[in-house]
Amino acid sequence: MQWRALLLGLVLLRLGLHGVLWLVFGLGPSMGFYQRFPLSFGFQRLRAPDGPESPALGPAGRPGPPGGPSGPSWLQPPVPGAAAAAAAGRRRAPRRPEPGVCGPAHWGYVLGGRGRGRDEYEKRYSGAFPPQLRAQMRDLARGMFVFGYDNYMAHAFPQDELNPIHCRGRGPDRGDPSNLNINDVLGNYSLTLVDALDTLAIMGNSSEFQKAVKLVIDTVSFDKDSTVQVFEATIRVLGSLLSAHRIITDSKQPFGDMTIKDYDNELLHMAHDLAVRLLPAFENTKTGIPYPRVNLKTGVPPDSNNETCTAGAGSLLVEFGILSRLLGDSTFEWVARRAVKALWNLRSNDTGLLGNVVNIQTGRWVGKQSGLGAGLDSFYEYLLKSYILFGEKEDLEMFNAAYRSIQNYLRRGREACNEGEGDPPLYVNVNMFSGQLMNTWIDSLQAFFPGLQVLIGDVEDAICLHAFYYAIWKRYGALPERYNWQLQAPDVLFYPLRPELVESTYLLYQATKNPFYLHVGMDILQSLEKYTKVKCGYATLHHVIDKSKEDRMESFFLSETCKYLYLLFDEENPVHKSGTKYMFTTEGHIVSVDKHLRESPWKEFFSEDGGQDQEGKSVHRPKSPELKVINSSSNCNRVPDERRYSLPLKSVYMRQIDQMVGLI
Repeated sequence: MQWRALLLGLVLLRLGLHGVLWLVFGLGPSMGFYQRFPLSFGFQRLRAPDGPESPALGPAGRPGPPGGPSGPSWLQPPVPGAAAAAAAGRRRAPRRPEPGVCGPAHWGYVLGGRGRGRDEYEKRYSGAFPPQLRAQMRDLARGMFVFGYDNYMAHAFPQDELNPIHCRGRGPDRGDPSNLNINDVLGNYSLTLVDALDTLAIMGNSSEFQKAVKLVIDTVSFDKDSTVQVFEATIRVLGSLLSAHRIITDSKQPFGDMTIKDYDNELLHMAHDLAVRLLPAFENTKTGIPYPRVNLKTGVPPDSNNETCTAGAGSLLVEFGILSRLLGDSTFEWVARRAVKALWNLRSNDTGLLGNVVNIQTGRWVGKQSGLGAGLDSFYEYLLKSYILFGEKEDLEMFNAAYRSIQNYLRRGREACNEGEGDPPLYVNVNMFSGQLMNTWIDSLQAFFPGLQVLIGDVEDAICLHAFYYAIWKRYGALPERYNWQLQAPDVLFYPLRPELVESTYLLYQATKNPFYLHVGMDILQSLEKYTKVKCGYATLHHVIDKSKEDRMESFFLSETCKYLYLLFDEENPVHKSGTKYMFTTEGHIVSVDKHLRESPWKEFFSEDGGQDQEGKSVHRPKSPELKVINSSSNCNRVPDERRYSLPLKSVYMRQIDQMVGLI
């Protein structure tokens, strides 16, 4: 009996010590964890920081079931102007996250007593990423690309995509023209091979690059009875052809000898041929906004839809502009610019926001949701990237105005990422006219936005927003297509191997050089290997929770996901070391930023004397600005040295992320 009494005494003593620690380190009821934790996205039940609980909302903003999650401050409308002013302040003098916000005893508690003290976190997330491990991860990323590419060539070429589970090819769904998920993308033109060309070059595989280019020249034709989406054909095919052409004709050859014997600009001619076949989309439209789809043989289908998404119609300027400037033919850039301006002129007079779906004939907004995800994402991206490439001042002016509206109406939560009261920043979906919240989900495409923020120098906000998406990845080993931040659960459960989180991780690493992002990349690599690798490639996750799969490997897995992972770990890559300034298109195709693209041979065409509006009437346009190369590139040299974060993130961010995802 004595040993039992002794055992009971020890247990009670241990419980007492835990209770004392709980009170001493401010974790009792009067000093709640929420107030002390600087980056909690509340993957527990969310509360408004002050006042009574908000009523629970369902996925569409309707009242949810009794006892559902209560509303965080993200549900509250922002104060107009405050967020934009805060963002401007961050870009002028970004605040560095302060290390040591919470002491080791505090973290010992919040991490559930699992032994993850300060030393382990410092070692795991803030110490130097060993060169041997970096080389291992680089080789793993290259091997991932090679495994997918080789299996496509062995089992699917010349079809568009690989079905990696059954080891066969996939082309357009001729039996079901309404299957837009397939037919919008697959045009019977060896899509995966074309889309992967510049990835081969970036990885230094000159022999396979040269072989692939010759295959494209010899076997790919656009004279096909295929109805494709203008946007997808532009970013995946046209963009890749232009990128590969510039790699071949680059006199410096930074990636090794990528020249093609007797090359006669065939890829440029193919790009021109494809673009000409896409031009009918811009005809017979009263607004200048293009039809969403064309048949490559016959033009716009007779039963074509008059509704298109903003991103699809307004994200053509980079590729069309490059083509125009290489050819000396203004047609392509002009129609793409006309579409951008037409959409811009339809923005709300009150909020400055755009909707996500518009009628191309009436100019009426069919979809009034304004956000950063599907339907709008690359529209904002290309306003900035068009300016970087072409130097047209109006592109930058539109982007700056759009960014102010985004900060004023979409950004919710506290002003600073790592300090202050309330929830950390999050960008939500709102009504374009009122700025009122429309739903409580974000989609995986929004994960591109931290990378875009890096390009404009808003690094602090980028760090915080990236942490949110990475927290979701850590929970599921993938990003669900839609995640409901109110219900703290996926709304749409599949993950088609998308690259957006990897892209932002890569750009943040280039901006901060913090090894934390190398650890993020390693986590993503290992998750992809563990959950998506199958017999003949990498498969879409049908369900991010049970990890069931779909038999599809989209072309962007090779053109973007593998590329950004490889570049993240390949510090010595010519992209980072050659001295050339590079930018990536929205499909991840690399483009050098140089004077040639910034010199428009038709300056006056876009100026006050040469322009026409959508109805053919003369309009005033500002003259092009002084042309000069800006210091912009994929490796974020636009962020001045004094604003780079060397190692201040420390392990506190990783600890916070582990807490966000439920102490995993």
